[in-house]
Amino acid sequence: MNELKIHNVDELIESFINYIIVECGLSRNTILSYSHDLQLFTNFLLSKKISDFNDVRPDTITSFIISEKKRGLSASSISRALVSIRMLYKFQISEGKLQTNPFTVIDSPKLWKRLPMVLSVDKVDSLLSVPDVNTKLGVRNKAILELLYATGARVSEVAAIQMDWVNFEYGYVKCRGKRSKERIVPLGTKAIQAIQDYLKVARPEIKNSRHSPYVFLSKTGKLLRRENIWKIVRNCALKAGIHERISPHKLRHSFATHLLENGADLRSVQEMLGHVNISTTQIYTHVSKQHLKAVHQQFHPRA
Repeated sequence: MNELKIHNVDELIESFINYIIVECGLSRNTILSYSHDLQLFTNFLLSKKISDFNDVRPDTITSFIISEKKRGLSASSISRALVSIRMLYKFQISEGKLQTNPFTVIDSPKLWKRLPMVLSVDKVDSLLSVPDVNTKLGVRNKAILELLYATGARVSEVAAIQMDWVNFEYGYVKCRGKRSKERIVPLGTKAIQAIQDYLKVARPEIKNSRHSPYVFLSKTGKLLRRENIWKIVRNCALKAGIHERISPHKLRHSFATHLLENGADLRSVQEMLGHVNISTTQIYTHVSKQHLKAVHQQFHPRA
């Protein structure tokens, strides 16, 4: 008798874990916790003779919650497990690997909504000034950092940008986001200058660059993988003396928060970030409110 296994379970979990490492920049302990949570859920499904993630229904999730509570897991541990599972479904559906989402009718507890951590404007300035523009790789890395902060693009979107997607005349770049949805995002003057310098000075010197449609290339002329961009950001942060955990996604968070703090309207930020629902963008208003409260307490005479 064959042992029951979940269809494509290793591939689904491995690609998801790789995604949260690269895109979200989570700590090693968090990654391990997510992996553990998904293994718990997998074992639960097998105990219920469910062999496909697409066969999971809302009542399956409810049964999982009850089961874990009976095993003695705390409410916070169960909530974290649900976050892990929910993120897995959301990611794999966007990738076309799964078709059904059992969480569509399950409300998210407040615990799931973590405020994004952002860099101050001064720290962003320090980070962007790190690359040595006297070297070809430094010019490239400068362009990448400026683009990340200027557009709030996801690291996977930056890696995929092609030569004809950048319009210097009108100052914008085309980004292709989740489910291949395209959007136009403005480029600031500093990002435009950094990208132009890279295309003029550094990119032509890269091997086989003329044959690649992609803007950002590795030293060997291949598409620069998102893992490489993640390492560039992290290494530059360390050189800038920024010792908190940082990832390309933190620059995306900072982009949105800084825009809102300086008066940008929510709908415009939503469009630039490529969020389908404005509720996703609204989480940044909580960060901005924290900023406003701090300013009020510091400067108001009766605070």
